[in-house]
Order: sequence, then structure tokens, then C-alpha cells
Amino acid sequence: MDVRSELSRATLFQNLELLAHQIVEGFISGIHKSPFHGFSAEFAEHKIYNPGQSTKHIDWKLFARTDRLYTKRFEDETNLRCHMILDNSASMYYPEVKEYSLDNLNKIGFGVLSIAALMQVLKKQRDAVGLSIYSNTYDFHASEKNSERHYQMLYSKLNEVASHTPKTKETKTYTFLHQIAEKIHRRSLIFLFTDMFQTETEEDKLFEALRHLKYNKHSVVLFHLLDKEHELYFEFDDTPKRFVDVETGEQIDLYADSIKKAYSQKVLEYQNDLKLKCAQYQIKYVGVDVRSDFSQVLNSFMIERQKFG
Repeated sequence: MDVRSELSRATLFQNLELLAHQIVEGFISGIHKSPFHGFSAEFAEHKIYNPGQSTKHIDWKLFARTDRLYTKRFEDETNLRCHMILDNSASMYYPEVKEYSLDNLNKIGFGVLSIAALMQVLKKQRDAVGLSIYSNTYDFHASEKNSERHYQMLYSKLNEVASHTPKTKETKTYTFLHQIAEKIHRRSLIFLFTDMFQTETEEDKLFEALRHLKYNKHSVVLFHLLDKEHELYFEFDDTPKRFVDVETGEQIDLYADSIKKAYSQKVLEYQNDLKLKCAQYQIKYVGVDVRSDFSQVLNSFMIERQKFG
């Protein structure tokens, strides 16, 4: 990563809270395209009405505008505890991006902005948020709080992550997921942002670590971040290329077309295994292309927030 790239990234993320606010506002303005059609900026202060509930707190003015029933959410109901986990390993900095923008991000940039946007919603709802970041070490942990000072500290930490290139290479995701699980004591909604790549191919250990995140009746959502064009479909022009493993430094020279079919098949098999394990452990799996917008992440949050009781 050259100096120009670091400066470009720092410029984009220099006011992370404002950027996150713009993402959330953009999502709300386009919400008619989502399953939450008509549910505008009020979504943070309301919850969907379920048949059988008392009609006492239905917001009839919102019903008149949206033709949907929502009840007002009161302060004693906005006590969600949410913990964000961010994979900060070297592979998360793929692809290399020279000019960062909301339409041109790598995995770490997408993860940072997704967490920042979710924090905007949680802050509005007066909910408590915590954050864990790992690479080849357990880099950072902050337990769930909802104070303004706490939120600003988390934004600062996310900006630090987004603005610097990692110096470390290898990582063992499963090791740190176990450690993080042990630190989250009270029932929480957990969001994990990772590409699920690790130096050692010990899938059973990785899947068991995912299961550990559920142990205290937590609800877990795995956002599986990939640059699908390259990492899933292996779309490269058919000229000789040197591929370098960013975590181990290993290199191989080849024509992309010569292994494209076999490579994609292996990645899809791994992805399907991961989906099956998540289903088995009752973990919500969300496959995310970092070249897409943030609506999938925010929609998933809204759905899981409503389920979390």
C-alpha cells in the first residue's frame, strides 16, 4: 500500500460519523425498494406490530402514511446490547484500492463503514454497542455502552483501522472468536464482519468458534465479506499473473483461466459448508459483495433487531 493510497483512505474516513449518517440517510431515502417500504426515518423509534399485541401504543399517524401498523418503542424497550466484531487481518485489505469512495471499497473499508452505519442506528435507539477487532492478535475490545463518549471512542478506533495498513500477516480467526465469546457475558446481538479466510485451513475449529459465539443465548449474524468478482468467480484477464497470498507471502505464477473453474468450485464448496454450519448453529449467514451498497447490511440489522426480544 503506497502513501497515496493511505492518504486517499484517510480522506474518505476522516469524518466517519458523518459518512455513516449519509449512508443511513441514503438507505432511508431508498427504503421503498426494500421490504420495509414506507417505513421512513421513524424506523429507529418504532417496531412492527404483531397481531395479538395491545393496540394501545400503535402509531396511527404513521399508519396513515404507510398503511402499516407500528407501535412506538419506549426508552425501557431500547436496551439492546449489540457487539460488533471486525476481522482486521491482512486479507481484509483486498482488493488494493488507490482512490477510495463509497462505490470503491475493499473488505476492511466496507466492514468499517457498515459498523459505523449500524452504530448510527443504535445510537438513535439509545442502545448499547461494543466492539472487538482482531488480526494476528486480539487488537481491541470495548464492552457494550451507550454513552456519547463511548460512541465517539468507537468511531475514533474504526477510523484508525480504516486509515492504516496492517503490519501483521497471519491470523487464526477461531482463536480470537473464542476469546471474544468469553468476554460477552450478557445476552447480545452479535455482528461478525469477516472474509472467513485464515492462514490455517482448520475449518472444524473455525466452525466450532462460530458456535461458541452462540453459547450465552446470543443472536449472531455473520456478514461474509468477499470481492465476489475476483475472490469467488476469479475474473481476471487471461494473461500471466503472479498471485500473492497476503497472509503468508506465498506466490504462484499462472494463467487465471487455467484454474478458474476448479478455484470457483472450491470456494463455493467452502461457502456452502459455511452456510450449512451457520444454519445448524442458528447463525444468520449474509453473503456480502463489497462492491454492492450497504442496504443488505442495514436490512439484515432491521430484521434481526425485530426478532431479538
